[in-house]
Amino acid sequence: MNFPKELRYTKEHEWIRDEGGTATVGVTDYAQEKLGDVVFVEMPETGVSIQKGDAFGVVESVKAASDVYCPVGGEVIEINHALEEHPEFVNQSPYGDGWIIKVKVTDSSAMNDLMDAGQYQAFVEQEESK
Repeated sequence: MNFPKELRYTKEHEWIRDEGGTATVGVTDYAQEKLGDVVFVEMPETGVSIQKGDAFGVVESVKAASDVYCPVGGEVIEINHALEEHPEFVNQSPYGDGWIIKVKVTDSSAMNDLMDAGQYQAFVEQEESK
């Protein structure tokens, strides 16, 4: 399982990449593995404002559907249109081609509330041991 060090993570298994005022959000390698083969990704419209912790979309797999939550507040400035035709990118490249949205962040201090790679890896290991 992959835990890129440059990302921050949520307990709901989303990742976020801080790009200085904007951020890219997706679901983690762990989440995509648990979901199984992703068949559909529901995304918001661009221009929509999202609060930290709000559900902004759904990832559907052959096993289940799961809400996706935004780790920070902001405005959706881009969605990954490639996922409309290729939802499998979430499985194949969760930290690359499988990103879901880009957000113009309204409060960058919210990043401080998120887990770093080591903390997230420990969290996942604890989840797995239950």
